[in-house]
Amino acid sequence: MVLQVNPIQKEPTVTWEALPADFILPDDPVENIQQPALAAALTDALGSTGRIQPQMLIGSNFGLVATVNKKIVVKAPDWFYVPQVQSVGTNVVRRSYTPNLEGAATAVVMEFLSDTEGGELSVRSTPPYGKLYYYEKILQVPTYVTYDPYEPSIELRRLQNNGQYTLQQADTNGRYWIPELELFLGIWQGERLCQTMNWLRWWDTEGNLLLWSSEQAQQERQRAEQERQRADILAAKLRELGIDPDA
Repeated sequence: MVLQVNPIQKEPTVTWEALPADFILPDDPVENIQQPALAAALTDALGSTGRIQPQMLIGSNFGLVATVNKKIVVKAPDWFYVPQVQSVGTNVVRRSYTPNLEGAATAVVMEFLSDTEGGELSVRSTPPYGKLYYYEKILQVPTYVTYDPYEPSIELRRLQNNGQYTLQQADTNGRYWIPELELFLGIWQGERLCQTMNWLRWWDTEGNLLLWSSEQAQQERQRAEQERQRADILAAKLRELGIDPDA
């Protein structure tokens, strides 16, 4: 009888090193047409309500870099948020982001699940690392969100003191609190840019939906039209009284 002993899994050695200038970043194709639209809508609502500051970094399909056991590892989440980064200058294009070297740690990461296994929930601890493992153990992202547009459903994981993610429960409205942004995240069905589908959207602490820029513009048009109508009614009443409103 041979006694088999499972090898002890060593903790990865993670360092934060500058990406070589000649490093070729992965250029994986987007898996479906909804992914860029979902990411853009999330960012648009933050920008249109004045919640994006110059020191922040918000992106999608953009490489987050770590050096693991002396090898460069890059994952490009569908959407992410970093509260504060160092400026790269006006004439420099940021190619990627290395947490703890170029600024703060990544605070929120989102992945939109594909109809094929894309590793969003993979805990593979050897190269190529699973995304869940990478965000939990390597980058140690406090909030990891996965969204399944085919259900649709959200899963939100919070990093605990033991270094492991735990699933969080939605509130009574089916929304999830994200403390790093001080906003709720939920699912909303409707149209944006001629696409009718289930969108990820933000709500504030009072339960107000954060509007997209297009919705804000529509509200402004409606408000202007209402003001014009009120002005027309007032002018008509003045004329009935023999008063010229244009005088």
